[in-house]
Amino acid sequence: MLAVASVASAQDRPTPYWASISSGEAMMRSGPARTYPGLWLYKRRDLPIRVLKIHENWRLIEDSEGTRGWMLRTMLSDTRTAIVKGSEPRPVHAKADEGSRVRYLAEPGVVGRIDECGGGWCHIKFGTREGHIKVADLWGVAEGETVED
Repeated sequence: MLAVASVASAQDRPTPYWASISSGEAMMRSGPARTYPGLWLYKRRDLPIRVLKIHENWRLIEDSEGTRGWMLRTMLSDTRTAIVKGSEPRPVHAKADEGSRVRYLAEPGVVGRIDECGGGWCHIKFGTREGHIKVADLWGVAEGETVED
């Protein structure tokens, strides 16, 4: 029941807002109904998306590549995630400070869960690894946005 509440709460906000794909398989369609052709089948749970528009039980979304289409609201979650962008690995620091120790490097395309962002940094978890990464290195958080768990 809690998971359903989390999915529903992700859908009752003004657009645009960030969300993530809640299912291991989620179809993006060309319009807001199952009768519209499928554009893309996502097979990556937790992939961050941006919700741009709401139409009944459907959401117009955009992914990190700029692809837009419609997805059923039940396929989305309010769990905040982000994808590492760029073409080179990005440093994940011990603290939200450029001078802090680099714990490891995160490869472009890796998706992590964020629980706190502010001051240009996010605390991110990639499985069992965690640390702080610059917002500028992520897609899934707006520059200047504050995220609190």
